[in-house]
Amino acid sequence: MKVLKVILCIGFLVSSHVQAHHSDAGYDHDRLVTFEGVVSRYIFRNPHIMIYVETGDEQGGITEWEIETGSTPIMSRSGWTASMLSPGDVVTVRVHPERSGAPSAILNVLETSDGSAWSQIEVDEEATASATSIEGVWKGIGATTGLFRRQLNEHPLTSVGQEAKERFSYFEDSPIPECVPPQAPDAVIGSIVYLNDIEIMNDRIIIRSEFFDTVRTVFMDGRGHPDNGERTNQGHSVGHWENDVLVIDTTLFSDHPDANGRGVPAGASKHLIERLRLSDDGTRLIIDFLLEDPEYLAEPFSASKELMYTPHLEMVTYGCDPVLSRQIGFDTVNDYSEFPRD
Repeated sequence: MKVLKVILCIGFLVSSHVQAHHSDAGYDHDRLVTFEGVVSRYIFRNPHIMIYVETGDEQGGITEWEIETGSTPIMSRSGWTASMLSPGDVVTVRVHPERSGAPSAILNVLETSDGSAWSQIEVDEEATASATSIEGVWKGIGATTGLFRRQLNEHPLTSVGQEAKERFSYFEDSPIPECVPPQAPDAVIGSIVYLNDIEIMNDRIIIRSEFFDTVRTVFMDGRGHPDNGERTNQGHSVGHWENDVLVIDTTLFSDHPDANGRGVPAGASKHLIERLRLSDDGTRLIIDFLLEDPEYLAEPFSASKELMYTPHLEMVTYGCDPVLSRQIGFDTVNDYSEFPRD
């Protein structure tokens, strides 16, 4: 296999339209490395699509770079497909390298031999239609989601909550690398990069998210929460209508070490109330939250966020791969716990 030499060294450029939602701490976003090479492997699966590119090094040898991109839903909406790259393809890549100096990086832009440029494109959607109910496909809005994240991460904690947050180590404590999803309110109606679908049925409402293929069922048949019911990751949800507002009451969350803000656990007393309503023009879904978890939160947390109605976008299966997730040290810091940095 022919391996091409490095053609451009380190620069200090940042693309204005490419935003990272990955393990930002390990990558230097102030540095940009550009080189030409040959694709050795292309892994189109979650939690992140990976590209391996071989190139010549300064010692005359061959170095294989491991290049991380976004998840399949994000990259599919950016135009990527599973057949887009094959071993042997010559590409030019611009990447933000790992701070440690290892041949590992996060993608900025990839250029194929036909001159096409490929990147991860994440922008807030513009309103193209108006909904008549909360049913349909919705996508988070950056500004409101970011504010929500910051408010939750800065919320006052009990001494137990503060101690847990200080002890928390993502790679040692988080179940996310095992493809265990975050809990509500982050799960489902949580991210700015993943779609959410709300389906209204006779006796229940189903809320689905691309992120980890999470599904929440909201029972609308008048039942209450079961006594001594099973505690699950998304809890037990019952709902009712107050005019055009859907009120969701959720309890019976299972323990989770990273659910009430970054590194803050969820306990047996976690209780979430969500109120979902349309904006006046029907282009946005407004969600008001009230979160209680007295073991870890010093006081109830309340906030709001908005989602854009996006009926023109299609949901994509996430299909998290635990083996690959552990291999690349999957970190969802910017996927769900903090607002992504531009």
